[in-house]
Amino acid sequence: MAPDWSAILDQRDHRPYPLPDRPWHMTMSWLDLLFAHWSFDPAVIAALLPAGLELDTHNGRAWVGVVPFRMEHVGPRGLNWVPGVSAFPELNVRTYVTAGGKPGVWFFSLDAASKVAVAAARAGFHLPYFRARMRCEERDGWIEYRSERRHRGAPAGEFIGRYRGVGERYLSSVGTLEQWLTERYCLYAQDRRGRILRGEIHHEPWPLQRAQAEIERCTVTDGWGIVLPDDEPVLHFVRRIDVVGWLLEAVS
Repeated sequence: MAPDWSAILDQRDHRPYPLPDRPWHMTMSWLDLLFAHWSFDPAVIAALLPAGLELDTHNGRAWVGVVPFRMEHVGPRGLNWVPGVSAFPELNVRTYVTAGGKPGVWFFSLDAASKVAVAAARAGFHLPYFRARMRCEERDGWIEYRSERRHRGAPAGEFIGRYRGVGERYLSSVGTLEQWLTERYCLYAQDRRGRILRGEIHHEPWPLQRAQAEIERCTVTDGWGIVLPDDEPVLHFVRRIDVVGWLLEAVS
C-alpha cells in the first residue's frame, strides 16, 4: 500500500527551514538503508567540490557516507508505480555542503539497478547516476547487499556486505553528529552550464537504529580519490522512510 504522501507534510516542526512554497512533484520510499560514515580532513573533500558549494563540517571534520538501500514508489506524483522504474536498489556516495545558508547533500555517485531511472535522473536532475548490477535481500535478519557499477565511462566501484539494525528505533538529538549527518532536507547538483541547483525534499524525522555491518569490499569511492580509512565507520540503520520532493531550482 502506498503511503499517504500529503500526510507527510503535516510533520514539519523538525525542519531547519520552512517547506517550499510551491507544489511538490516527486515521491519515493527508502527501505533497508545503511548509513556508513567516515571522517576526513576537510581539505581533501573540499578540493572535490564545484565552485558555489561550501563544505560543511562537524567539529572540524568532513564526512563521507556510503549509503546502500532500496527504493519503492519512485516517480512523479501519480506515476510512481511503473514496474522496473519505481522500485530498485540504489547506493550513493555523499558528503555534506551548504549553499545560500541551507545545509544539504552533495553526491559523488548514485548507483542504481534501473536503466530507465538512471537515464531520467541524469537528464532531469543532473545527478551522477550510474547503472549497476545490484542485489539486495534480507536473510536471517541481515540485509545482504551487492553492487557492481557497470556504467560505460564511469569509474569502477563495488560494494559487498551485509548489515542490520540493532536495538530500538529512536530520533536523533539536536546538536549530535547523527542529527547533523541525517537531518538534511535538500540535495545539490550541477548542470552542464556549471550552475548549482538545489532539490528540496521532506520526510518525517529519521527513525534511526544502531547498526552492525560486515563490509567485505567497498571501492565505490575510489574513482574520486577518496580512500576510506581503516577506522570503523559510524553506522546507522533505517527500515523505512517516505519522502516527497520538489523540482530543482538554481541557487541564486
